[in-house]
Amino acid sequence: MSTASPHASTERSPLAVVSVSGGKDSTAAALCALDAHARDHCRFVFADVGNEHELTLEYVHNDLARVLGPIDVVRADFSKEIAAKRHYVESEWPAKGVADHVVSRALEILRPTGIPFLDVCLWKGRFPSRRAQFCTQQLKRLPLDAYLLGLMEQRWAVESWRGLRRDESAARRDTPDREYVAEGFEIVYPIASWTAQQTIDFVRARGVPLNPLYSQAMRRVGCMPCINCSKDELHEIARRFPAHIDRIREWERLVSFAAKRGWSTFFHDAAREEDTDETIFRRSCIDEKVRWAATARGGRQLDYLRSTAPAACHSVYGLCE
Repeated sequence: MSTASPHASTERSPLAVVSVSGGKDSTAAALCALDAHARDHCRFVFADVGNEHELTLEYVHNDLARVLGPIDVVRADFSKEIAAKRHYVESEWPAKGVADHVVSRALEILRPTGIPFLDVCLWKGRFPSRRAQFCTQQLKRLPLDAYLLGLMEQRWAVESWRGLRRDESAARRDTPDREYVAEGFEIVYPIASWTAQQTIDFVRARGVPLNPLYSQAMRRVGCMPCINCSKDELHEIARRFPAHIDRIREWERLVSFAAKRGWSTFFHDAAREEDTDETIFRRSCIDEKVRWAATARGGRQLDYLRSTAPAACHSVYGLCE
C-alpha cells in the first residue's frame, strides 16, 4: 500500500466515512472522526447483515444516532446470485448424480429471504468458516465499498475511518495508522494502537453510552452469534438469548436443504476419518455446540457453575463496578 495519495485534489472536499457496527471500537472511531472533521463533513453508515442482536440494532438507530446524527444503512442483496444458483441446481445437479429429492428440496428453499446473512449462506450452500470467512467480504466490505464509491462520484475526497486495533489478532498487528487503496480512497485507523479497555474508557469519558450487551457478558456485539465466538461467549448467548440459538437452528435446517451434501452447520469441526455426514452434523450442529459450551474444560462433564442463572450485570470491561 502506498503512503502518499495519488488521488489528492484541491477540487474535492474531505469526507470522513465511519462504518459503525454498534461495537465499542467503531463507536470510538466515529468520535475520533468528529474530533477531526466538522459534523457536516462526516458520514456514518451501518452494514445490516441480518444476524445482529435486537439490542445492537436499537443502540445503533437510537443511542448512537442521537450522538452522531443520521446513520445510513446498507444491506447486501443476493437475489441475482440465488436465481443463478437455482438455475445451476436445476440444470447441473441431476447430471452430477444428485438425487431427485435433493434437487427438489434445494429448488424449494432457494428463494431470497431478505436476510443478508441467511441469503448468502443459501447461495453458497454452506455457512462461513474461519478458512472461508466470506461473510465479512460479502455482507460488509462489498456493500460498504459501494457506498464509499458512490460518495466519491459526488466528488468527495473520501476517508474511510475504521475501528481496527493491532492487539485484536495477529492478522491485525501490522495495521498502519492510515493507508491509500487502489479504489481511490484513504483508510484511517484512529485507534490502531489502543487496547480494548482504552477504547471503552475513551467512549465512556465522552459521556457516550456503550452497547448494553457489554454489560451482559458479551465481548463482541456484532453478529449474534459470530462464527468465531468462543466457548464462553456461546454459553452466555445460549442462556441469556435462547431465541438467537433457535434462529440458528432454523437457519441450519434451511441451509442444509440448499446444500448438495444435504447438511450444513453454523460452526465447523475438522472431519475425522471415520466420520459420516450424519455424525459430522450431529457433532457440529448448534444444539450440540450449546451443550458443549456448558461443560467444563475437556468438554465431557457439565460445569454446574455454568448452569446457574446469569448475573443481571456481568462485564469483562468493568462496566458493572
